Amino acid sequence: MSAAASVSKSNFDTEVLESSVPVLVDFWAAWCGPCRAVAPAVDAVAAEYAGRAKVVKVNVDEEPEIAGRYGVQSIPTLTIFKDGRVVDQIVGMAPQSTISTKLGAQV
Repeated sequence: MSAAASVSKSNFDTEVLESSVPVLVDFWAAWCGPCRAVAPAVDAVAAEYAGRAKVVKVNVDEEPEIAGRYGVQSIPTLTIFKDGRVVDQIVGMAPQSTISTKLGAQV
């Protein structure tokens, strides 16, 4: 099980846009090999920033409206939100150190 909670259309605004801490959103799909490959790094970053930032996952197959709202055309896409707006993004595979550095810059 992932350290990152899944979010959907019903709770995205509350969990992400209204969050008092920065949020890393992992846009992914079950069939996506690179998404599965980056998942351990995303989980490690979630553990590293527990209490200081949130890490959540959005399955683009189940939540196409959210993916469309933020222009996600390729997965994995890791989007960092702060104060309800997008402040950074990583498209494609990235090492844990890169993900951690980008999220850490917003904490």
